[in-house]
Amino acid sequence: MAKVMVVDDAYSDLQVMESILRSAGHEVVTYLDGEHLEEKIVVERPDVLLLDIVMPKRNGFDVLRGLRKDQRTKQTHVVVVSSKNQESDRLWGLKQGADEYLPKPFAR
Repeated sequence: MAKVMVVDDAYSDLQVMESILRSAGHEVVTYLDGEHLEEKIVVERPDVLLLDIVMPKRNGFDVLRGLRKDQRTKQTHVVVVSSKNQESDRLWGLKQGADEYLPKPFAR
């Protein structure tokens, strides 16, 4: 199965995503913020990154732009998972480099 990195400052959302992914047989690595995420991705080498947008310290759009500029991480498959669920938010996320955009809340 895939190795999935989940980054979300909302611990309850992080736990839900981790539980869903682990029950599907995936290996899961979690972080509560986006600080130094490029380095973490280089070390962990996830198949996919699930990335929240609204986070303290470093928001998801900033993280996403950083990933796409870094030669070591620019090919990382990124799914934005956000409570920002307007069509304009989805389009902006895709423009920033997201491969997919999944609005919260979600269920199994």
